[in-house]
Amino acid sequence: MNLKKTVVVLNGFVHDFAAGIWLATIVSIAVLHNAHLKDATVAGVLNGLERMFFWWSVGAAVIIMATGAGRTFTYVDNWYGEDAERQRRKALVVKHIVLFSAYALGYFWVWGKVFH
Repeated sequence: MNLKKTVVVLNGFVHDFAAGIWLATIVSIAVLHNAHLKDATVAGVLNGLERMFFWWSVGAAVIIMATGAGRTFTYVDNWYGEDAERQRRKALVVKHIVLFSAYALGYFWVWGKVFH
């Protein structure tokens, strides 16, 4: 395997791993917030954790965007044929609209929990 293919595979792995981290941090913020609503005595500690997870999610989002931009330049061949590639590109546009909406909704959902 040559270096370019290795970098492409590694880029895809980092992209997917960062997406998992992003989702885990958003869910963790919600779980921590619910816990501190139930017991006000731990709010101080949990608020700090919520903020830490929030900034980790921002870091993960930056990595997702950077590695996603890298993917743009690596998937340029008509690997599956011209018709299939046209359909794949349409599906990718839809997928990214859905995922950008998910990022926006995710941050909208946790913003008030973190910065209240």
